[in-house]
Amino acid sequence: MYTFAYEENGPVTVSELTDLYKSVSWSAYYEDRDIMQRLLVGSLYYLTVRYDGQLIGLIRTVGDGCYILYIQDILVHPDWHRRGIGTTLIRQTLETFKDMKQIILTTDQTDKTRSFYESVGFVEMSEAQAVSFIKLSSH
Repeated sequence: MYTFAYEENGPVTVSELTDLYKSVSWSAYYEDRDIMQRLLVGSLYYLTVRYDGQLIGLIRTVGDGCYILYIQDILVHPDWHRRGIGTTLIRQTLETFKDMKQIILTTDQTDKTRSFYESVGFVEMSEAQAVSFIKLSSH
């Protein structure tokens, strides 16, 4: 049995953060060192998970701290998938922000992601009689 260490807003080096994002191939983040240096500083809250001192997972949020919370990133190193880490990251974050009126996230449209987020209580915007819009950068 593994013992994982979860920590709220704890220290994370740019190097280990970059390694985690590389492990899931999120190149839009890790290819820009400036982004990696500012990523956690600009977050409302983040929760890390480590095994034997190594960063293996992270959930990162932005928001106003009183009404709306946006889950910006949730990632778990592929070597540690299917061990309940992502579920624990989500559940602990939802408990921390249980008084928020809106908790929102945007993710890839796959059966796997749909199944995961529905399993932790999320519904599609359309089911909440809402719509979401996005404007992507041309860069």
